[in-house]
Amino acid sequence: MSVAPIRNIVIVGGGTAGWMSAAALSKVIGPTAKIHLIESDEIASIGVGEATIPNIKNFNRALDIDEDDFLRHTQGTFKMGIEFVNWHKLGARYMHAFGRVGQDLGAVGFFHYWQKMHELGQASAFGKYAINALAPVNGKFMRAPSDMPNSPLNDITHAFHFDAGLYAKYLRAFAEKRGVLRTEGRIVNTVLREGDGFIDAVVLESGQRIEGELFIDCSGIRALLIGHALGCEYEDWSQWLPCDRAIAVPCESVSPLLPYTRSTAHSAGWQWRIPLQHRIGNGHVYSSRFMGQDEATAILMNNLDGPALAEPRYIPFVPGRRRQTWTRNCVAIGLSSGFFEPIESTNIHLIQTAIARLIAMFPNSEFSPVDRDEYNAQTQFEYERIRDFIVLHYKATERDDSPFWKHCSAMPIPATLQHKIDLFCNNGHVYRENNELFAEMSWLQVMHGQGLHPRSYHPLVDARSLDEIGAYLADIENVVKKCVEVMPTQEEFIAQHCAAKPMV
Repeated sequence: MSVAPIRNIVIVGGGTAGWMSAAALSKVIGPTAKIHLIESDEIASIGVGEATIPNIKNFNRALDIDEDDFLRHTQGTFKMGIEFVNWHKLGARYMHAFGRVGQDLGAVGFFHYWQKMHELGQASAFGKYAINALAPVNGKFMRAPSDMPNSPLNDITHAFHFDAGLYAKYLRAFAEKRGVLRTEGRIVNTVLREGDGFIDAVVLESGQRIEGELFIDCSGIRALLIGHALGCEYEDWSQWLPCDRAIAVPCESVSPLLPYTRSTAHSAGWQWRIPLQHRIGNGHVYSSRFMGQDEATAILMNNLDGPALAEPRYIPFVPGRRRQTWTRNCVAIGLSSGFFEPIESTNIHLIQTAIARLIAMFPNSEFSPVDRDEYNAQTQFEYERIRDFIVLHYKATERDDSPFWKHCSAMPIPATLQHKIDLFCNNGHVYRENNELFAEMSWLQVMHGQGLHPRSYHPLVDARSLDEIGAYLADIENVVKKCVEVMPTQEEFIAQHCAAKPMV
């Protein structure tokens, strides 16, 4: 039986979410459907962070975007992981590195061998066995070479830091070249169809009426369609994620140009540091319940590497998600679907996966409720597992130097997270469930870095002698160290491959 295809798509909102959606749909759908994006220059985009995770490379690759060209146009740099400072306790730091740590030996994972030797005082710090942890703290970077499959250099895994506004501009050019129509204007009304409540059209301040069959809400925290027009409820996760404010400010660059994001915990939240080619992005995420705006601003401004380049920008938010991100003929993508603080750089990734999920389940004019429900179920699972990973950073701490950290260590947590912690603390086991975002090694690094310790290690580790395990660890550490020594600095690599023009 033939069902009419979607021929008219309306994207409400630009920014990172809107233009990523427009670019991807224009690439996949081509001329078979009209894509119309509406945005207002009067409404500033939050700019969903400036740091990403490695999956962003898949998005750019699907669009046939050249990596060096993209980095030049977005003042981009490379990111090999996230350094966490003062999270476990004051003065402590660890790296959540992308990619592999160590090498598995037989049927047992690397961490278990390392755990045994660590307890005996015969192992180096965990990060010494990962090229993605050791290279960035030394300012080193290169792409993984395709002709060295057996070298740790081939394990190099990278993401990016970039200017989110420039990325949106870059994707806008990509999308408009492929026929996406952009209209400037502020939406003042959403017209719902009689009978089923589907969106029929949006009306601009100018009086222009723009009709569509599929509407994509990329209007950010305002959630103009999914929230205001269609009334989808928002699930507040403040009981687990206590921060509800962010202050952002750029500052001048400093050398060396480090290929990682830094997250430094303060007395009622944390500060991000994201180095780009032309500046450093900084921000303070904090809980208004435990700290006032003036104090939070002072902490941020007193901890910049260079002079500020703009006035601080203030962003209130509620951590959580829409209970439905696809309802009727509207799909929410970006901050209209939910908000996570950028501690693990997940917001741009959630835009990417929402787009991929929409393409995989792309509707026809029938708008099957079966597909819609599956889309919402997958989105819920993805959000809840990311939520658990972020909550872990707050819950697993020994800090008791402020009311905020006392609250975090004492707060109840989701049962799904408690189960993961219990498994790890028993015998160091971590299991990835279905397609949850963070892999076992990410959980291991953060659990260990935050001060959680297993009661024991995998019993099969004892099948090998201490000498054999010691030699195995020493060999990995030595090879990783030698590889890092021959790598160029990030500044050298960027100068050779993808240096951006100076900003005017």
